[in-house]
Amino acid sequence: MPSLRRKRDDADVTAVLAGAASAAAAEVEASLTVPPDLTAAAFFDCDNTLMQGASIYFFGKGMAARKFITTRDLLRFGWQQVVFRVGGTEKHGAMTEARETALGLVAGREVAEIVRYGEEIYDELMAEKIYSGTRALAQQHLDDGQRVWLITATPVELASIIAKRLGLTGALGTVSEVEDGRYTGRLVGEPLHGPAKAEAVRAIAEREGLDLHRCSAYSDSYNDLPMLSAVGRPVAVNPDTKLRDHAKANGWEIRDFRTARKAAKVGIPAFAGAGAVFGGVMAGMAYRNRRLSRR
Repeated sequence: MPSLRRKRDDADVTAVLAGAASAAAAEVEASLTVPPDLTAAAFFDCDNTLMQGASIYFFGKGMAARKFITTRDLLRFGWQQVVFRVGGTEKHGAMTEARETALGLVAGREVAEIVRYGEEIYDELMAEKIYSGTRALAQQHLDDGQRVWLITATPVELASIIAKRLGLTGALGTVSEVEDGRYTGRLVGEPLHGPAKAEAVRAIAEREGLDLHRCSAYSDSYNDLPMLSAVGRPVAVNPDTKLRDHAKANGWEIRDFRTARKAAKVGIPAFAGAGAVFGGVMAGMAYRNRRLSRR
């Protein structure tokens, strides 16, 4: 029993560290153009909430097209994403393995180089994946004078690019250790996921003087329940089955911007998810071949 308690305590510490690091790294990308509402803000998850699909996967696809990573790396990373999205938890070790894969790919690389690639890849592959409905919700908060933060397990550098492109206040993301302008291949704390997101929200609220009871949070995933429960107005956007059920049971607002066909596929079986990612990998390979043929 003491060992289980110690593991929980260690997990709590790393979640707090990840949240604090994310809040400390967050920079304001956009200033408000209307009289500010200083105590209210909105927090938007990225993958499948604001963007259709996984931002880190699109980044990997773009990096494969640039021969920064191999097709084998992309296939392996794509499969890890399938296991995690279908399982919904870390019980398969998929999230940890995906993290190690991603960190290994950037270790020793200059941060400026990764940011430059990230900006190109957002414009090429991600911009068209933004849900217009979710984007409109974020804009409404900005129009009301509230700050809007993107909050995601995606690396903070990529999250900041997305936030900047969309005119949001800033981004909270996973923080990697950097020395002399290069990635070390280690994280500060843990990925900004689950409880760590809630800690990041609390940390940025304390830094910015926010009243969490007046704040909103938007997510598609039951894994983000800690973050959604930390604010006064939680909203389920394109929710998975567990989050939809929880939202209905607790009277939370639900928004769905997927097509009827896609919405009906919530909770798709593993083989279907694998097929979707395999198709995405093949598309990535074709995309790379087209780029090479144009040179």
